[in-house]
Amino acid sequence: MASVYRPRHPERTVLYRVLFHYFDRFLAEYESRFEKEYGFLRPIVKEVVERYLDCGNPRCGFARIRCSDCGEERLLMFSCRTRGFCPSCHAKRLEEWGEWMREELLLDVPHRQVVFTIPRMLRIFFKYKRRLLGDLCQAAVQALLKYFRAATGTEIVPGVVASIQTFGQKINLHVHLHFLVTEGGEDSEGRFHHLDSFQDNLLAEFFSREVFSLLLREELISEAVVEKIASWRHSGFSVHSKVRAKTRQEAERVGKYMIRPLLSLERLSFDEREGKVCYQYGEGAEEVERMDYLEFIARVTSHIPDKGQVTVRYYGLYGNAHRGKVRKAQMDKHPFIIIEEESPRVPRRGWAEMIRKVFEVDPLTCPQCGGQMRIISFLTDYAVVDRIINHLKLSFVAERPPPQVVYQEVLVPAGASAEYFL
Repeated sequence: MASVYRPRHPERTVLYRVLFHYFDRFLAEYESRFEKEYGFLRPIVKEVVERYLDCGNPRCGFARIRCSDCGEERLLMFSCRTRGFCPSCHAKRLEEWGEWMREELLLDVPHRQVVFTIPRMLRIFFKYKRRLLGDLCQAAVQALLKYFRAATGTEIVPGVVASIQTFGQKINLHVHLHFLVTEGGEDSEGRFHHLDSFQDNLLAEFFSREVFSLLLREELISEAVVEKIASWRHSGFSVHSKVRAKTRQEAERVGKYMIRPLLSLERLSFDEREGKVCYQYGEGAEEVERMDYLEFIARVTSHIPDKGQVTVRYYGLYGNAHRGKVRKAQMDKHPFIIIEEESPRVPRRGWAEMIRKVFEVDPLTCPQCGGQMRIISFLTDYAVVDRIINHLKLSFVAERPPPQVVYQEVLVPAGASAEYFL
């Protein structure tokens, strides 16, 4: 009889259990409870959550693998491959991307992680107008170019990997940018100008001007608002560039941190008494944010990117246009231009290799004899799939619902006054 292989058991996680049992209720109550704060319910939210709930579901089909030595068979379930939402699928994508970046993209020069933050009162514009997130990223790139020109006295082009993040430590709205930037850049003659230090205050000033210009062009703020924010002692614009990566391996680790998933499953738990989700945050995960189930779903799903929205971007020496010129050895004929590119197609490593790297288990190693297993068929016909599922008595549901709110009975003495309840 075939056994079943799943790299993860999402039905056991807090995230899966809450979505499995409460997502339909969330959809029903969204308009009355959450629309005012989070805007209209985007179709992509329902699509992504439903795909995640079916990740590893045998009823969606599976691969049949067999050991050529002992004949042992296993069933390998299909993954949902949702972007940035499913922790299991995102972990595999993260390993693929990190390996590609280290081996094919990064130059052998030191890098900096540069984090750009905007004032709290301006974040709402990017919450409801998500197309502006790309413009915000471009504003940070322009600020970086102007800073490099001021620091070196010449036009240089750095290599930039940019990640757009909309979430904070408490899964709340916190629009900010993570850049992996070369320490310096190349001029038009191909010479690399190295900068061993960054002045965050000056870079933040350049960034604030670019963001103000963006919002003024979009007619979202007035000159009066600009003057008001600029007059504050702490404007809310900040830049942090203290994290330095000297090698490609260190830069890979920084890059993988930049595109991490929006929450950590290890920090999620239930408050059994109150029937709420708890999320640990802060340094050492010592702080705890408590949310009811529907509020938790609203926060998590609000950070799902729109279809087609590019969250990782490449500029300058790391843009596709420039990298193509390098490959064709035409650098002397063409000036460097900062070009915004969508994510280059990441060459896919073997799925078994990625599963082995992420989950430290090889799905193609026979559990009986240690021999090599191979795929013999893909089963997607519903009639066949159902017969196999019923025969093996497979199930894929979150059988344990999240804990309910516990209400305690309080015996009130006869004739008690209002002060009794205070």
